[in-house]
Amino acid sequence: WVIFTIRYLHCKYYNTASMLFQPQNSIHPALAQKGPRPPYKNHTICSHLEPTPDEALEDRALLDAIAWPKPPAPTSLNQTSDPVHSLFTILPSKGGRERCVGDQLEALVQMQDFQGRPKRYGGDFLVARLHSPELGAGVAGTVADHLNGSYSALFPLLWEGPAQVTITMVHSSEAVAVLQRLREQRSDRFFFQSLFRSGKLSETSVCNMCLPHNRPQEPLCNYTDLHTGEPWYCLKPKRLSCGTRINHFKGGYKKDLVTHKEALLFQRSGAEPSLKNRSIEPGPVKYNPAGYYYKGSWRSFDGTPVRQFDAKLITQCLTSKMINMYGDSTMRQWFEYLTAFVPGEHRHPSLWPFMAVDGKHNILLKYRCHGPPIGFSTVRASELRYVANELDRLPGGPNTVVVLSLWAHFSPFPVEVYIRRMRHIRRALERLLARGPGTLVVIRSANLRALDKEMSLNHSDWFSLQLDRILRNMFMGLAVVFVDAWEMTLAHHSPHNIHPHPDIIKNMISLILTQVCPAKKKS
Repeated sequence: WVIFTIRYLHCKYYNTASMLFQPQNSIHPALAQKGPRPPYKNHTICSHLEPTPDEALEDRALLDAIAWPKPPAPTSLNQTSDPVHSLFTILPSKGGRERCVGDQLEALVQMQDFQGRPKRYGGDFLVARLHSPELGAGVAGTVADHLNGSYSALFPLLWEGPAQVTITMVHSSEAVAVLQRLREQRSDRFFFQSLFRSGKLSETSVCNMCLPHNRPQEPLCNYTDLHTGEPWYCLKPKRLSCGTRINHFKGGYKKDLVTHKEALLFQRSGAEPSLKNRSIEPGPVKYNPAGYYYKGSWRSFDGTPVRQFDAKLITQCLTSKMINMYGDSTMRQWFEYLTAFVPGEHRHPSLWPFMAVDGKHNILLKYRCHGPPIGFSTVRASELRYVANELDRLPGGPNTVVVLSLWAHFSPFPVEVYIRRMRHIRRALERLLARGPGTLVVIRSANLRALDKEMSLNHSDWFSLQLDRILRNMFMGLAVVFVDAWEMTLAHHSPHNIHPHPDIIKNMISLILTQVCPAKKKS
């Protein structure tokens, strides 16, 4: 990673944010498919679940939207991207004038290999942040890949005073190519298990989304959901029937799926690269951030001031509300934060759904994990519910809030698996909003996490970024509130964690409650 410190002023020729932040296409023009595209083919291990023609068209468009350049195969590790040797520079402002609040800052990176030679192709996974520790300020940057070894990192200048630019190479382009191969060819690398029991007899069996069809001699237990069609299978126990399944739990990761040479691409180093100036002239790029931190508080760019809520205001806001929360442990983290402000009955955490009830203020908080693939320690088989089915059971209405977060457990699987799950949820939300006008729907995006070798191979931030882009496209145009956890974790000073720092969670909850209880407009 590299850091460069600048200072800018609150000048009298202040530019408005709306003039600066134009949406950026998520796909580089050079990656766009030219001419007629080949027919869509479902390459997942669930290949027998063919989409309808309309679904196949959407699948193709979504996969095109997350297209990533594939590098040529390196002949040695010395030819792979090395941030220590890479060049980094801040472009001068237009006309050489002082930088002002409202301007856009552009930094350039020229990636080089371990021998100090410039890379000639793109595909490196970089993230960027502009931040000021002194002011408790930070904003996520956007990185544009010019597909020739150079990258532009762009930042809006939003506060007066000092700021640091930090650019991090999460993975080299060569490492990303390994992740692509694992996702497409070894989606069985993360497996699950279930306990089957009848009387004193018990057996444990391997389960997964769609078990590879290389063991036709082994009978399967088919637990495909009858309503959504979501597939789930277990190898049939040798002595017990499929109806004796008791629970579901994470089995683990398969080992030795990469070569020794490939494993070296995921080693972490604390070395800081040197900074060198280089003159490069890229094309103009703009982007549309979700918001930024200032004095530790998140400020949204959608025009709605984020309210700050103490315990009393939280209780007032949630009065007569039913908050239905579904998803992974990042959603459970929100549930646990809110339950601290809800006195009354709290259901034991071994029971599903998790609940907190405040009878005095007529508040009901509920959390339920999403259906498989879910890598929790143990979930009773009878409590494995698909979110789309749960949404279809809600009447909805102005006092109903639905909050969703599904991403962390889908990263080892082909993208089509996530697309199919989000499609079912989108259709269920459309039905819910039609029968329950006024229902508030909040969707939380993926966030960055701490990565070691094993985590990178199965749950890399690159996988999360791909799912995040799918999520944004799938729910575009639907009447939902989107909480950009990706930017809120990238812009914050705390280390990346699958369960973000409490300060980040506080800001996320404030953002949600601002939507639940907007400030009254002054007459």
